[in-house]
Amino acid sequence: MIAGKSFWDNPEKTTVILKERTLLSTKVRDFNDLYRDLEDSEILLNLAMEESDAEALGEVVRQLAQIEKRIQDLSLSLMLDGEDDLNNAIVSITAGAGGTEAQDWSEMLFRMYARWIERKNFKMEIVDYQPGDEAGLKGATFTVTGEYAYGYLKSENGIHRLVRISPFNANGKRQTSFSSVFVYPELSSEIVVDIDEKDLRVDVFRASGAGGQHVNKTSSAVRITHLPSGIVVACQQERSQHRNKDLAMKVLRSRLYQLEKQRQDDKLQEMHDTKDEIAWGRQIRSYILHPYQMVKDHRIDLDIGNAQDVLDGSLDPFIEGVLMAGKSRGVK
Repeated sequence: MIAGKSFWDNPEKTTVILKERTLLSTKVRDFNDLYRDLEDSEILLNLAMEESDAEALGEVVRQLAQIEKRIQDLSLSLMLDGEDDLNNAIVSITAGAGGTEAQDWSEMLFRMYARWIERKNFKMEIVDYQPGDEAGLKGATFTVTGEYAYGYLKSENGIHRLVRISPFNANGKRQTSFSSVFVYPELSSEIVVDIDEKDLRVDVFRASGAGGQHVNKTSSAVRITHLPSGIVVACQQERSQHRNKDLAMKVLRSRLYQLEKQRQDDKLQEMHDTKDEIAWGRQIRSYILHPYQMVKDHRIDLDIGNAQDVLDGSLDPFIEGVLMAGKSRGVK
């Protein structure tokens, strides 16, 4: 061995390499298992046809249905090959113009993602939650922990549009609301994003969200402004000001990393897309609750009539469709 510090002396790097190796080995194993099971089904099909065995033919049909689903799952996992896809995700939801109606829509989106996270057996941790003036929320930031969390959720980047009869409108008129969703990869500690302390403005204030007797008694909430970029992040969920600052800095590092990456991606995107396409692509999905129910993804022209099921977290058809079509704009 070469003298000096061994590769294995870095536990974080070792863990990352071993995790990637395990995931790649799993994909190779899954492919080999599929190939073997497909061959077995082919042999069983030939025997069933030779002997006119209806029961065996039924078994082949069931096996092929399972194989088809496994092929779809493997194909999707192979699409998640971006450098950050394996990472956890940081999701921010911001209400658009429209006051209470837009804030209520943002809370509906927050609930939708919480249900999806639960369905995927991922973990969710709220970093910042700003309640609306009367109902809903003005903005929220949360982390999603799970295998390929960012790879899945990156396709949710963009503007989400709601059309419904507003419960906040006494005239019962149909209203359109917008909220934006931005997803960033959570960075591993070995990726360095240089942040100069003199470029930061740190403000402390009293928390306004849930937190029991601690709320509004001490200035534990933290807001950090990165002056060169204008990015503002806040955290008020923890009782410790120090913990809130650590969480806010983690979000800031991820957002600065994604901002620089977005600048590079935008230069490449301009070579392929017209300005009109970029503008149209900002509105990724419409959720129509009146006069009929439908959720439409404009990137892949996918319509789903059961809007309530989508709002209850059934997002996989959209996420998988966008990933398989390669239409997750601006994220790689």
